[in-house]
Amino acid sequence: MSDCIFCKLAGGSIPTATLYEDDDFRVILDAGPATKGHCLILPKKHYQDIYEIPDELLARAIVLARKMAICLTKALDCDGFNIVQNNREAAGQTVFHFHIHLIPRYKDDGQHILWKPGVLTDEVREEVLKKVSEA
Repeated sequence: MSDCIFCKLAGGSIPTATLYEDDDFRVILDAGPATKGHCLILPKKHYQDIYEIPDELLARAIVLARKMAICLTKALDCDGFNIVQNNREAAGQTVFHFHIHLIPRYKDDGQHILWKPGVLTDEVREEVLKKVSEA
């Protein structure tokens, strides 16, 4: 897509701090990092979200995420790692080009990727089980 900023970044038409590149992906440092080393895995071809990306490419993206997490953990001596992938506006997606956030975590870094736990009621459990089995 000619107007997609992540297509431009992944394709190299906008300069980036590239950590890794192959025929299908570019891994770049995030311009607005949550922590030191926060980067993005960007497919070079445009897919809006997880609903559009082909299974094979998605599988390769998560394998790449693991490899990059291992590399970044060693290089930056971080204490943990978040791998985050948001889909659609309600889930926090702000750029509609599939991407994976790789966020090195450091003790007391002040970042929070959490949610408030709810309660799984019998009624909701049964409703979800039924609807998923029918889908």
